[in-house]
Amino acid sequence: QLEPLNSTALRDSDVQFIATIQGDWEVTNWSVRGIQVLTIVNSTNSIIPSLDRFSARFCVYTNRNCLEFTIHNVSRADAGEVVCNVQGHQPVTAQLYVQAESGTVSILGGNVTVAQGGEVELECVTTAWFPAPTVSWTQNGQAVNSSLYNTTSTPGGDSFNSTSTVRLTASRNARVECLAFLSALTAPRSSSVYIEIVPKPPDWTVLIAVVVSFGSCGLLVFLILGIVICYKHRKEKKQNYQDEMRRVRTHSRLSVISTAEQVRGQANEYYEPE
Repeated sequence: QLEPLNSTALRDSDVQFIATIQGDWEVTNWSVRGIQVLTIVNSTNSIIPSLDRFSARFCVYTNRNCLEFTIHNVSRADAGEVVCNVQGHQPVTAQLYVQAESGTVSILGGNVTVAQGGEVELECVTTAWFPAPTVSWTQNGQAVNSSLYNTTSTPGGDSFNSTSTVRLTASRNARVECLAFLSALTAPRSSSVYIEIVPKPPDWTVLIAVVVSFGSCGLLVFLILGIVICYKHRKEKKQNYQDEMRRVRTHSRLSVISTAEQVRGQANEYYEPE
């Protein structure tokens, strides 16, 4: 029996495989990617590695005798099949995955200042990772919904580069973190920025609407007053005109009467009785 059957290790770390053997055995061989790298002889307790990067020891696992095989300073060239072949038994194969976590994580642009309620777009870049990392975001320590960000990865030589873009609505000051994770890491690598909220500019819409309403009402009142005053002025002017015409007609009649009396008076002046 071989454990684990699938193992993921970071580049330059050590990885172990344990084989438990039932019954008698004499020779066990270990192979990595089809190349025999270590031989163990039970009768002499001899361990014969082909390179110093490979070692083994006798052990006890779950109350049974076992062999622990170690690959030191694993590289991506070691990724693949690891085979334990015990003489007289069927070979057992495990799969080794090697991840390189030497890449970088960075949120572009640094800290952000935005008005309350505004939308913020942040971009996180990971470079030189193998394989492509899993990228996620947090805001004030809380996971950001995956529907709010999009991540794409592209190969760059023997590694991967990733770009992740997130859109957030700024409701309060926040620490936003971009996390890059590989299964072999004990903790994700991260980069963070701060979002600072500034007071939202006052909304003048309501005030403008009120001012316009009052202004319109005032203008309407002034217009009505103007019409009333104009009408009153025209009425008074018409009345004065009619009074003036009556006065002129009266004056004309009086003038006619006065002239007639004068004529009669002149006629009587030359009259002599018989």
